Parts: sequence; C-alpha cells; structure tokens
Amino acid sequence: MAPTLIDELGSALAERRASGLFRARRTLESAAGPRVRVDGRELLSFASNDYLGLAGDPRLAAALSEGAARWGAGAGASHLICGHFAAHAHLERELAAFVRPCDNPRALTFSTGYLANLAILSALAGRDDAIFADRRNHACLNDGALLARAGFVRYRGNDIAALEARLATSRARRKLIATDAVFSMDGDLAPLPRLLELALAFDALLVVDDAHGFGLLGEGRGSLAHFGLASDRIVYMGTLGKAAGVAGAFVAAHPIVVETLLQTARPYIYTTAAPPALAHALAASLAIIRDDAARRSRLTALIERFRAGAQSLPWKLPLSPTPIQPLIVGESAAAVELSEALFARGIWVPAIRPPTVPKGAARLRVSLSAAHTDADVDWLLAALADVAAKELR
Repeated sequence: MAPTLIDELGSALAERRASGLFRARRTLESAAGPRVRVDGRELLSFASNDYLGLAGDPRLAAALSEGAARWGAGAGASHLICGHFAAHAHLERELAAFVRPCDNPRALTFSTGYLANLAILSALAGRDDAIFADRRNHACLNDGALLARAGFVRYRGNDIAALEARLATSRARRKLIATDAVFSMDGDLAPLPRLLELALAFDALLVVDDAHGFGLLGEGRGSLAHFGLASDRIVYMGTLGKAAGVAGAFVAAHPIVVETLLQTARPYIYTTAAPPALAHALAASLAIIRDDAARRSRLTALIERFRAGAQSLPWKLPLSPTPIQPLIVGESAAAVELSEALFARGIWVPAIRPPTVPKGAARLRVSLSAAHTDADVDWLLAALADVAAKELR
C-alpha cells in the first residue's frame, strides 16, 4: 500500500528531527522578563526581543488595563469598517511625528510586522515591477515580494555594488529596494545612506524594516535617525512588540504612500484591527521610549560588557553594536547541544538553525535587555566558558 499523506508528513518530520532542525515550543508560566518560569523551571533568559525591558513594565500593564476599561477587549471589525478607534488615530499621529521618515509623514498601524511588510510590498509593486532585496532580509519581506508577483532580485548581504549593477540593468516599471535596517540574526546594520543614494539615483522606493532598530537607535527614533536620513523615497516599517514591549507594527511614509496602503493593501483592508487597548498601551510605551534615555545607555553598557567577556570564547562573535549578539557554532546539532547545555545550567539562549540562517552557520542568538544586570551577563559568560572548557577536554 502506498504511503498516506499522514505517513509522508510523519517521515518529513522525522527527517527534520534527525537533522537537528526540529523546533519545539517552551511554555512560559510568568511575565516576560530576564527571569522567567518555563515548563516549571526558573531560568535566566537571553531569548527575548524585549530589548528595553518594557514587556513586563507595570506602567504598560496599567495602561493596557486602562485602555481595556475604556475601549473594551477588541476592535470588532477592520479599520475601514468600524474598527478604527481614537486610540489608533492618536498612536498613528504620535508615531509619524516621532520617527519622521520625511516631511509631514503619516503612519498606519498593523497587527504585526509580518502583515505590515506583506502590505507594503504587495500594494506598491506588481507584475511589471521589481523588488531588490538583501539576502539576509526577514522572511516577511521575502514573502511580501512573492505576494506582489513582482520580479524578485536578491543581492548578497550589504553588497552595494551588486545591487547597483542589478538596478542599472533593470527594465522594471517601478523599483523597490527592501532591506532590514538591523539584521535580526546578525545584529549588524544595513548601509542605509548608500541604499538611499541608489534609490534616488534609480528612481526607486527604499523599504526599511526597522523591527530591531526602532526604540533603540537614533535616541529611540530608529535607524533612520541613527543615520540622519529623511526622504519621500523611504517607506519605514517599525514593530511594536520588541523594544516597545507590546504588540503590532506601523508604517510611516509620505502621505500619498500611506494612503495608497490604506486604500489598496489587502493585509490591511481584510483583517480585524488590533484592539484599541493595545494602541492605548503603546502610547504609554512611546512616551517611555522618547523620554527614558537611561534604558538605552544601560543596554549599551551591557552590550559592551558581553562583547568584552566573549572574546575568549571559542565561537565566532561577529561585529554587532546592537542587543543581538550571535555566537556562530556551525552545524545545527552542535548549536542545539550548546543551547541545551546552557538550559541545563538555568540559562535560556535559543539555537538558530537553517533555513533562518545559512547552512553551516547555526548559532546561539544572545538577546540582551536593559532589564538584565551585570551579574546576569557575567553568569552567561561563565556558563559559556564552562561548556567550552568541557568540550575541549
């Protein structure tokens, strides 16, 4: 008898497990933070994107409760039906003014960054157009390009010469350059000034996914402010569930670009709006990001402390000025083994494997937070050194 579909799926899962690519969820039994309870165990976590330590901040919990009391638990409909609340409108105005990607920008909020990137690329590009994308971009930029059905041209990470050559030979009606601002698995920055120069030279839009830069770089305003950039050519996407500590995302750009998304982007039009209580909480988060520079200073000190202590470890530590600190292990099984060794010592650092990263470049992704202490970082470094010493015996 031929194998059934269930048999085939089971075999594929078995192969994934054997190759070290099987993923398993862990269940948190406490609020997000540097110390969490996971599957009944107390752990020191370096697994979260909660870079400013706001996800468990009592001020945001209070704002969320206040927002729910005022606006209810849900939005009830999409933004264009009856789900656009005053809390959403207020947050959009505040975000546009804070990020300022161009003169007189508008902003549009989304339930997730994934939806926002699908919306940007599918609404602004089509069959006769081309999207030029860095190979290290997040999966949602790649999926947005595929959804757009445009020509999809990928270039090697931060290879400006290769991108320029591809732009110069393109016959596309409309061109979009799409890039992460901070690459999520490496922690380094895209050369946004050069990318904007190319966008201007080749009559293209520059789509910037600043999921891991918003709230951190440029005094919290993000990667554009870090480089001192502003242009009508920029379409900026920032997420609100990482440094901002809540959930959702936003796009900020020229008013005509934003209106185009509102009118035509299917991932915006055909989905229920995020609860207005979240927008209310995010307004409180934005005020903290804007006014509390000490959190960013604290985080910078922790990054420097970790990098100084990690120089003696046997794993490669690429240059990264951000809270994302990757330790390159190599093979997937070895990365999983290292992660599990730390877990046994009470420290949670996830192993990142293909296809998220290239084959042979599996790693531990250490994510630092302003809520970590010096002692937390020292404990992680000591545990890594202990594991390395045992491996070398």
